Amino acid sequence: MPTDSPRSRLAYIDWMRGLACVLMFQTHCYDSWLGGAARQSKVLMYSQLGGTFPAPLFLFLAGISFALVTGKLRDKNVPPAEIATTTIRRGAEIFGLGLLFRLQEFLIALGWAPWSDLLRVDVLNTIGLSMMFMGILCWLVLSLYRRSQTRAFVLAALGTALLISLLTPPLWTTWRPHWLPWPLESYINGVHNLGTPQAWLFPIFPWTAFAFAGLAVGFLLQNAWTRSHEVQVFVSLGAMGIALVELGRWLDRRPQQFYAVYDYWHTSPNFFIVRLGLLLVILCGSYAWVRSGAGQWGFSPLILLGQASLLVYWVHIEFVYGRFSILPKRAINARTASLGLMIIFLTMLALAWARTRMKGRGAQAFAWLRPRSVSAG
Repeated sequence: MPTDSPRSRLAYIDWMRGLACVLMFQTHCYDSWLGGAARQSKVLMYSQLGGTFPAPLFLFLAGISFALVTGKLRDKNVPPAEIATTTIRRGAEIFGLGLLFRLQEFLIALGWAPWSDLLRVDVLNTIGLSMMFMGILCWLVLSLYRRSQTRAFVLAALGTALLISLLTPPLWTTWRPHWLPWPLESYINGVHNLGTPQAWLFPIFPWTAFAFAGLAVGFLLQNAWTRSHEVQVFVSLGAMGIALVELGRWLDRRPQQFYAVYDYWHTSPNFFIVRLGLLLVILCGSYAWVRSGAGQWGFSPLILLGQASLLVYWVHIEFVYGRFSILPKRAINARTASLGLMIIFLTMLALAWARTRMKGRGAQAFAWLRPRSVSAG
């Protein structure tokens, strides 16, 4: 067994983030490049099924990392108002980066990209907003509870996640805020300028629920008892994940549904429960893999990608979907697309390797998003 240092204890977070990067690469590559009959193949079907995980993983892990960062500030006796200011400002920075990313993509695609792309609600925007909302929630808990803060944090975060999930179906259908301008309504339900909510966008409802679920798990993992019983806790989380998957499936099979409009794959709380359960199973598996030492044998591509996840996300988009796509879009077969996927993976891995060896403030601009003990370089 490896030594139980903070680095080895928390490396599973980077490993999971790297897994999200790989799933993101394959989803984007096959979606962008497959054409003709290949778009009706099982390759694309399974690719899109795997594509339901990257965004929840990124948001879930952002919540866990947020809890760990907040916990460190609490341990240093930083006042609640200062903790809130620090974390909300960090979230605002990520939100600003999301807007900057959209501006970059618009300028690169100048001439054929519609101006509305500037206001698209992407995953970076939602991560930034989630962090600002989590900062507000943490400030409220720190201000109201002087004792048993861990329990209060966990209950408040889980309650918020559940509320967001339950409000999603009506906010996409019968309770749509039509009175808002579409750029603002899009942050509620992803309507964009297309008249109806779009499943390919990342609005607050339901996506921020994954961040708050991660926040609850992150505070649970900080508990002193948890730290001394990590194996038992992670096994319990994995078992809870399996139970949630079965619960979500059971609720979906019931003939009576609570909502007037039921859309399992996009807005249903039942699907949220299933995905949250799978995230807990993946968390348990990642912890076991890394703790056993297998995830850190010499060189770990997934940990490396996880340490530079924001950079590889930012860069790979242009070489898959953008003007500089390395293969023709919607025009090739699965074998060629798979070769392109391998090229993207190796290129992004090399970029992550270079990034983790950079020194200086610029290289560490986003290191706070993961626990300091996991950061490299």
